Amino acid sequence: MTGRLERLMYRNERWMYRTGRPNRLAAFLNRIWARVGAAGLGGNRLVTLEVRGRSSGRTISYPLIVADYQGERYLVAMLGQRAGWAANVRAAAGEAILHDGERRPVRLEEVDPRERGPILKRHLEVAPAARSFVPLAVGSDPSAFDAIADAYPVFRIVALER
Repeated sequence: MTGRLERLMYRNERWMYRTGRPNRLAAFLNRIWARVGAAGLGGNRLVTLEVRGRSSGRTISYPLIVADYQGERYLVAMLGQRAGWAANVRAAAGEAILHDGERRPVRLEEVDPRERGPILKRHLEVAPAARSFVPLAVGSDPSAFDAIADAYPVFRIVALER
């Protein structure tokens, strides 16, 4: 039953982002998850990223899952290079706010593709919804993650002094 439920979940996730952007249902759910993350109700993984929109200039909120790896914390763009939040972070020179019960200014530093493989693997371990968008299973050989790393932006979270 679990495998069947997972396949259904993955198929629905892909449907909600079939154009590379969230459809109306996904956008609605993202708004709910962004509020949950901002309130700190998502444990230590769910956060809400606030970043200035590259076109509108308005602050946009995104619910994201934090992947921890070797003592650092990372955000991974599950939609790959077409993820709007990643483009916004680049346009904002990495300046953003993370909410996880507290509002914290951060700098997001893009990780070199040669260093992303193990972080992508860890992200799949902690973010089940991301599995719909990555062509590898959690248990895949680490070198397989290195081979696709260029397609998935990864940002190291650097806390800033308040």
